[in-house]
Amino acid sequence: MFDPTAFDNMKVVIEGALYDLDLAGEIIITDRNDIVNMAKMSRIFDIHFQQSSTQQPIVTAKLEIKAELINLAAELLPNSMSQKQAGCIIKLQFYHHGLTDEAQFKKIQEIFIDIWGETRQISQSVTLTPSKSLIHNCISIEFDRLISEDQMDDLVEMINFMMTSIVQLQSYLREIS
Repeated sequence: MFDPTAFDNMKVVIEGALYDLDLAGEIIITDRNDIVNMAKMSRIFDIHFQQSSTQQPIVTAKLEIKAELINLAAELLPNSMSQKQAGCIIKLQFYHHGLTDEAQFKKIQEIFIDIWGETRQISQSVTLTPSKSLIHNCISIEFDRLISEDQMDDLVEMINFMMTSIVQLQSYLREIS
C-alpha cells in the first residue's frame, strides 16, 4: 500500500467537489485528463466543465493541478529537501469565443480582478485561425505559490469562485452580443 501524495489528495478533493456539482445538475464535466510524464517524473490533472443550464455564449472552465519531481521529492524526502517545495501548482483557465476588442478585454480583466483580487496573475490570450474564421479567447489565473494540503478547504472554495467567474463572464458576453 502506498501513501498518497499531496497531488493525489488534492486531485481527489477537486474531483469529488466537481462531480458532486455535476450530479446535482449545476455543471457538466466536459473533459478530464490525468497525465503522468515518465520522462520528467511529473503529473498533471485537469478537468473541464461548464454551467449546465447555460445559454449562448458558453464559457468553459479548466482547473489544472501539476506536481513536478521537485515537489514530490520534497514531500517524500523531507530531511533532504525544503518543505517549501512540497505541494502543487494550480492554474485556472476560462475559454470563450469571438472577442478581439481591447476595451472588452479590459472589462473582462476588471471582472476577474473583482472576483479573484489583484494579487493573482490574470492573463488573456487570443488565438485566431484565419482559414476557419475562428477566434478563441482564454483567460488564465495563476497563483504565485505552491498550494499544499493545508489549503485543501481553499480548493473547494476556489470552485465557487470559478462558478462566479463563469456566470459573470457569460453575463458580460451576452450583454455585448
